[in-house]
Order: sequence, then C-alpha cells, then structure tokens
Amino acid sequence: MSLKDQVTEDMKTAMRAKDSERLGTIRLLLAACKQREVDERIVLDDAAVVAIVDKLIKQRKDSVEAFVKAARMDLADKESAEIKVLQAYLPQRLSADEVLAEVKAIVAELGATGPGDMGKVMGVVKTRLAGKAEMGTVSAAVKTALAG
Repeated sequence: MSLKDQVTEDMKTAMRAKDSERLGTIRLLLAACKQREVDERIVLDDAAVVAIVDKLIKQRKDSVEAFVKAARMDLADKESAEIKVLQAYLPQRLSADEVLAEVKAIVAELGATGPGDMGKVMGVVKTRLAGKAEMGTVSAAVKTALAG
C-alpha cells in the first residue's frame, strides 16, 4: 500500500472514530498532495508525499515558534498536535551521527574541500537523504564536514 493510500485509509478511520483534530490534519495533507498532483499533472510517489509531509511539519514548527513568542499557547498546542499526526507518515529518521557519517562519505566521494563546494555537496546529499533526514540537520552536517 502506498503512503498516499495509507493516509486515505487513516482519514476514513478518523472519520469513523469522530476524531476531528486528526481528521482535519489528514485532510490538510491530502489537500496538499492533491494540489501538487493537479498543479504538476503527476501522480505522487511515496518520496513526493514524504517531501510534502516534511514541508507541512516545517510550516507548523515555524508557526509554533511564532505563537509561543506571541504568548498564544492555545494555537501553539494546536500546531504541535498537528505535527504529531504528520510525523506518523515520515519514515524512520537517521540520527545526527548517521547523517554526519553519510555526509562525510559523500564529501570524500566528491573530493569536496572547503565551503565553496557546499552547493555541489548539498545537491548530492539532498537526493540521497531525501525523506531520511531533516534538511536543517543535513545542512549543518555538510558545513561541519567541509570545515574540518
């Protein structure tokens, strides 16, 4: 079963259970998937769905940060609950040490030296670690690998 089919099944389950918060988050995810399919005239594979989930989680984290600064804990809690629902659709993530090891291997493979090669390294790293690691962590690991 594809990830998109799993999300659809989870939506049906949430509807039957009358779990309105979970249902709203899942519908939001499905709407984002459908929007991308219509815009680009493609059928999304699991990697594309994971990319959308990553994007939605990042948006929610930014919102939580803004709501906490504005002392709106009610809204921050709502966004945090949505993050928990969305994280269920992400594959197992690599640890920071595993990411650094992968990045160092790619840097050695490309023969990259210094910060000037960051773009070249990030291009390869993004394709290999897409969905397996958060890109913020990956970027920090690339900076560390190129500096040392």
